[in-house]
Amino acid sequence: MYSSGPLVISLSLSLRVFFRRLTVSNVGDLMFILGGNTGSLPNTSLSIPNNSPHHHRLSSIPRSRPLLPVLASQAPDSNPEPEPAAAGAKLVPLVISVAVGLAVRFLVPRPAEVSLQAWQLLSIFLSTIAGLVLGPLPVGAWAFLGLTAAVATHTLPFAAAFSAFTNEVIWLIVISFFFARGFVKTGLGDRFATYFVKWLGSSTLGLSYGLTISEACIAPAMPSTTARAGGVFLPIIKSLSLSAESKPNHPSSRKLGSYLVMTQFQAAGSSSALFLTAAAQNLLCLKLAEELGVLITNPWVSWFKAASLPAIVSLLATPYLLYKIFPPETKDTPNAPALAAEKLKRMGPVTKNEWVMVGTMILAVSLWVFGHAIGVSSVVAAMLGLSILLLLGVLDWDDCLNEKSAWDTLAWFAVLVGMAAQLTNLGIVSWMSSCVAKLLQSFSLRLPAAFCVLEASYFLIHYLFASQTGHVGALYSAFLAMHVAAGLPRALSAFALAFNTNLFGALTHYSSGQAAVYFGAGYLELPDVFRVGFVTALVNTLIWGVVASIWWKFLGLY
Repeated sequence: MYSSGPLVISLSLSLRVFFRRLTVSNVGDLMFILGGNTGSLPNTSLSIPNNSPHHHRLSSIPRSRPLLPVLASQAPDSNPEPEPAAAGAKLVPLVISVAVGLAVRFLVPRPAEVSLQAWQLLSIFLSTIAGLVLGPLPVGAWAFLGLTAAVATHTLPFAAAFSAFTNEVIWLIVISFFFARGFVKTGLGDRFATYFVKWLGSSTLGLSYGLTISEACIAPAMPSTTARAGGVFLPIIKSLSLSAESKPNHPSSRKLGSYLVMTQFQAAGSSSALFLTAAAQNLLCLKLAEELGVLITNPWVSWFKAASLPAIVSLLATPYLLYKIFPPETKDTPNAPALAAEKLKRMGPVTKNEWVMVGTMILAVSLWVFGHAIGVSSVVAAMLGLSILLLLGVLDWDDCLNEKSAWDTLAWFAVLVGMAAQLTNLGIVSWMSSCVAKLLQSFSLRLPAAFCVLEASYFLIHYLFASQTGHVGALYSAFLAMHVAAGLPRALSAFALAFNTNLFGALTHYSSGQAAVYFGAGYLELPDVFRVGFVTALVNTLIWGVVASIWWKFLGLY
């Protein structure tokens, strides 16, 4: 018989080393194997990318898991660990994206009126856009590679390549993400939406209108459609649906949840189009228009005046339209107001941080509206608002540092805006627009027909894009230049393309940040998203085509 002492010592030392090497996730895995409860560990959330660029929690990993037997006699290779995901760029999208740029640079004949520098920058830009669509790397990483290529090949000097990083509009977009975090962190957005549920939620249609109207009300002060979807409205909708026994990924989803999610998803575009500060892409559109010489005086007010009537009509029509073409099985929700009242009771009185958030956003919106008259720019108004939130402790600097979507947006927006500006300076945009103008003239299209062709093309191309802001960065300048070259009114064209950018955000399950959030909730089937998205787009086109044309004529835009 051998002594058991050395064996015990060896085993204890091995266990000691093993437990020293455990990370938090390792502990969770160990508890999972043993069937224990991980409730004392930090909760982990599943998240999805926002392409633009935002991340929102959709569902939580259960904290306790069933017991899994571990057999000592089990062969070591019978349950192999999953191989880690391959790091680096995806090979096929990488090759295609690079090939696009190389083909333009070396195979397509360069027009005589275009300089070699401009043609080379165009090839890098097209390769960058191809990568944004195909996704060989995350958006920010791929944009940085495009910027590196422009500098390394001496196509652009360093200062010109990075000039857009000081752009006021881009920093306004970044700060808007911090405001959205403040709404979620304080619970103010949740409280505001819950009041509308309490007031209008006795029927399914009324409940939908309450959620839609509440989003439109908070949109100008919460300038991120993805943040509104994931941080405020989806949690409310899921709570209401589950209380009505409407479960995700289940036949009962059509009782209530599918209708509410689809309606909020389709109506979000009109809410975003209503205010300049309701979505990041709105600000980017006007900045790109400014690069082309289309200047909008008092932009916040001018935007609201142009969008107000058609956007409000679309907002009011969408819940009723979906009530008819995508009806819920449950028509009445008598318990919803009581649930909302109970939730408000649990939330307690309005906290100090919520009041600070309210006051700060009233100040910011007021300065966005009237700042033009007193010499306060939109970005300065946003900076003042963020400074107040930091000084009074509503947000801390860690909140800002952890807002990864904001910093990612800063990186790739600046690259696209900078490249687009340099393409304009080098004459590429004017050359492309003149070519399109000649093509339209060859078909003898009158101005209304040319307008419809260009707008429809801009809209339908979005089936190829997984981001509204990416679409703007890639195509807005070119299409606006085509409008101008065709002889269409400049301000009207800038507004129409910008409003269009919001309306195509619900075409597919990948067409925007909020699309990914709502589809990921488990209440929508993929065929329904495409079908309802297309029908709603047609109805919105009809509404904007009729109402906006009359309204814009009254405003003198054409």
